[in-house]
Amino acid sequence: MALALSALLLLLLAAGCGKKGEEGGTVEQETEQETPIAEPEPEPEPEPAFRAPLTGLPRDAEAKMRPVAVMINNLAPARPQSGLPHADVVWEVLAEGGITRLIAIFQSDESYDGSVGPIRSIRPYMIELAESYNAVIVHAGASDEAYGILRRQKKEHLDEITNAGAYFRRDRSRKAPHNLYSDLPSLRAGAEKRGYAAEAEIPAFRFLEDKVAEAPAGSALEIDIRFQLKNYIVTYRYDAEQRRYLRFINGEPHTDLVSGEQLTAVNLAVLGTSHKVLDDEGRLAVDLKSGGPAMLIRHGEAIECVWERAADGVIRLMKDGEELPFAPGNVYYHIVPDPRSLADHVTIRQPESAGA
Repeated sequence: MALALSALLLLLLAAGCGKKGEEGGTVEQETEQETPIAEPEPEPEPEPAFRAPLTGLPRDAEAKMRPVAVMINNLAPARPQSGLPHADVVWEVLAEGGITRLIAIFQSDESYDGSVGPIRSIRPYMIELAESYNAVIVHAGASDEAYGILRRQKKEHLDEITNAGAYFRRDRSRKAPHNLYSDLPSLRAGAEKRGYAAEAEIPAFRFLEDKVAEAPAGSALEIDIRFQLKNYIVTYRYDAEQRRYLRFINGEPHTDLVSGEQLTAVNLAVLGTSHKVLDDEGRLAVDLKSGGPAMLIRHGEAIECVWERAADGVIRLMKDGEELPFAPGNVYYHIVPDPRSLADHVTIRQPESAGA
């Protein structure tokens, strides 16, 4: 019995050492595990209210203005040209003698009021390309066949020579014929004066989702494109930081006269088709209906595909029966004279710096 009482006393003493009551004793604090606070998930970025129809880029307001298609001189004395960074789409096509001409489609950049040019003459296949965007066609002169099409079919066009000279100007710092310019406000005023619609139905294109467009670059980091002349090579080099291709002609940066900046493109397309010489002047018939081989290059990736002239008159890039999407941004097309293969016109390589 005495042993039991002693054990009970020892237990009570041990309990008292571990805890003092309200009179000031110590209390053993139980350790509580902190519940981690969950980080709030970032809210998804809101979808833009609108997207530009020809570039897929976000906009606060709908881009409804009718496209303007300007024939741009690309001879060496005409470079650097003015206004090309503000075009949604640029087509590079052959004219006479292996020289190329640029068809610049302006639509979504409504704030640009600087110079556009130098402006040159038009050919029937250039009319086809411009019309596929429902654009007002801007040129200075035309081949006889092109003038016949413009007049017989009552095309809505602005020609410095025959119907809209007041909306063009000459730059005295350059020699004719490489010195004819205009600007988009003047051209839109000229179109209004002639009663052309200020808005038009604009063709729709497919574009990648922005998150897909951020995928890492592939191996198409430097591209050479040849048309006809051996001494004329267009090169594009991929800038991964900008996610754009920098444009060069014969190894020299191709720049804009107004800003001094190098021309760039998010998407490059190369289309092969037949070219037929029509006369001693070297004027061409270019097949824009039959389709043929093509290549789409975007964010460092080159995709072999075909081009087709769709029922709406628009040229589209197709693979396995599906239209290929562009990355959001501008597009530079190049039409080369080969209806079967692009191998003789396109060289893709890694730039020297990439392998260093």
